[in-house]
Amino acid sequence: MKAYWIAKVNINEKKAYAEYAKRAEVAIAKYKGKFLVRGGRFEIIEGKDKYERNVVVEFPSFNIAKEFYNSKEYQKAKSFRDGKADFNGIVIEGFSTE
Repeated sequence: MKAYWIAKVNINEKKAYAEYAKRAEVAIAKYKGKFLVRGGRFEIIEGKDKYERNVVVEFPSFNIAKEFYNSKEYQKAKSFRDGKADFNGIVIEGFSTE
């Protein structure tokens, strides 16, 4: 079963976040992740949300998504984001998009 890494973000320092995004993209590719949503226009149709950016990445499995997050490559990328963006992330099992 596929897994999806879902992040909601408010960027406080754009330069640092850009460096994080560049490095995270390399780590995501290494773990065979595929961006499904990366920013873009959205509209809240019900409820409340305090985040300005949404990201969804599909991984081959739940375990691989967790390996990605805990990898030295992603943790290094994350160090550029820490303290420079408000971030809420989850990994969830789901159906394939194929």
